[in-house]
Amino acid sequence: MTFILDTRDKPMTESTTTVQAPSERFNFSQHLLTLNAIRPSKIAFVDDHGTLSYGELSERVKKVAAGLKALGLRREERVLLLMQDGNDWPVSFLGAMYAGLVPVCVNTLLTADDYAYMLEHSRSQAALVSGSLLPNLTAAMVRCDHEVSKVIVSHPVTPLHPSEVEFEDFLKAHTPAQKPAATNADDPGFWLYSSGSTGRPKGTVHSHANPYWTSELYGKGVLQLQERDVCFSAAKLFFAYGLGNGLTFPMSVGATTILMGERPTPDATFKRLKGEVANTQPTVFFGAPTGFAGMLASPQLPKKSEVRLRLVSSAGEALPAEIGERFKTHFGVDIVDGIGSTEMLHIYLSNRPERVQYGTTGWPVPGYTIELRGEDGGPVPAGEPGDLYIQGPSSAMMYWGNRIKTRETFQGGWTKSGDKYIANADGTYTYSGRSDDMLKVSGIYVSPFEVEATLIQHASVLEAAVIGVNDIEGLTKTKAYVVLKPGATASEEDLKNFVKDRLAPYKYPRLIEFMQELPKTATGKIQRFKLRERAQSNA
Repeated sequence: MTFILDTRDKPMTESTTTVQAPSERFNFSQHLLTLNAIRPSKIAFVDDHGTLSYGELSERVKKVAAGLKALGLRREERVLLLMQDGNDWPVSFLGAMYAGLVPVCVNTLLTADDYAYMLEHSRSQAALVSGSLLPNLTAAMVRCDHEVSKVIVSHPVTPLHPSEVEFEDFLKAHTPAQKPAATNADDPGFWLYSSGSTGRPKGTVHSHANPYWTSELYGKGVLQLQERDVCFSAAKLFFAYGLGNGLTFPMSVGATTILMGERPTPDATFKRLKGEVANTQPTVFFGAPTGFAGMLASPQLPKKSEVRLRLVSSAGEALPAEIGERFKTHFGVDIVDGIGSTEMLHIYLSNRPERVQYGTTGWPVPGYTIELRGEDGGPVPAGEPGDLYIQGPSSAMMYWGNRIKTRETFQGGWTKSGDKYIANADGTYTYSGRSDDMLKVSGIYVSPFEVEATLIQHASVLEAAVIGVNDIEGLTKTKAYVVLKPGATASEEDLKNFVKDRLAPYKYPRLIEFMQELPKTATGKIQRFKLRERAQSNA
């Protein structure tokens, strides 16, 4: 498989790049270590505890691989990875892959019950965990029938049990593995669990080749990351978006990454952007719309002169044009918005660093094909919303142990995204909401995102989420849940009139409820199913 990429959105004759497929025998961890063997002293990762050079990273990865194999773990067996973002995370992830094992990367903000389910579902034979998260994992292991043979603890905060070993001691006990496992490009490489925005998480299985494709096609081909870049991602490494931003993309070009264990609050983000924590400032920042809104609303928002950003990326949910324009006005840098998914591993539809169309999600990433389909499976008329399907080389292999959902999502060479989009005349695509979020009001489709994007233009509104609720006659009405900015005021009638003045009259929310905060997943996505449950309980 070979892709000829137009790296500047110019005619193919002006600037093209050929991306070759990885060889049949391919270990992604070995691939990254080999790429960076020429820069052993270059800093690969910086966290709150210190720095890690590419040479040190390689040695530690190989020690983890040797140690896991010494535990008796065999090819393709799973290893739970429950860690806060820090230097031990990429060492653990790549170490497991180097050994031919399959790291199962899980959300750090879940409950013991969630981890018990994931341990049983993945049948992980060992676990790598941050000390601060060990109590939750211990409680999970008590609640599930599956037995974990060994727990390796990074930065323990309490004395360890005999079945547990401190991460540094684990590394010291082993010499680096001499060679990687002889994995193939299509062998299982790692798992990511879906974010749970619409129900129970699904174990999404990705191959060794998949992160290679996203790095080549998007990290290099679209974002054009460089070795001199310093990358910082608000999205965590356990999230598909964060994994590309903070590990696979920067390592694929020999860049440096700042890792942050704490929550990506505006203040914590600002400290990294200004270089107050890592003693280096990022040139590339990866965020999400909710985070950008919080940053822009903060009184501590840094001045343009206090940061040195050259590129800013957004994903996770569609970026309202108003947020992108305000960010550009303040910092002088566009936000490059795109859409990806756990199933496709990273972004497949995106704006370009030098070609941003706010209000749209941009153009298909070279190497990916987009189709919009109607309920009958056929193409939709121009200007009409359709279900978004993607064809590309980074699609997941399956949902583990879930044949029905696998068949629903992975259809031949196509992946059903669950999103609805409208194709525009200039080749861009405009987000119209989730397939199960689209509202039909008085026989006409209404996009919740369009109403939300309008509401947040109001000077008093920080966040908004729109769902459909049924009235006493069973007809669908739009309801908006609104979070106001600190100290701001607005009435329900004010906001209704604000929307009526800017959108077609039928699109205004019939009901508005004010909240202190909206329910979200750990990756910042609004959990609309919880808002629906709230609406039903209050009916």
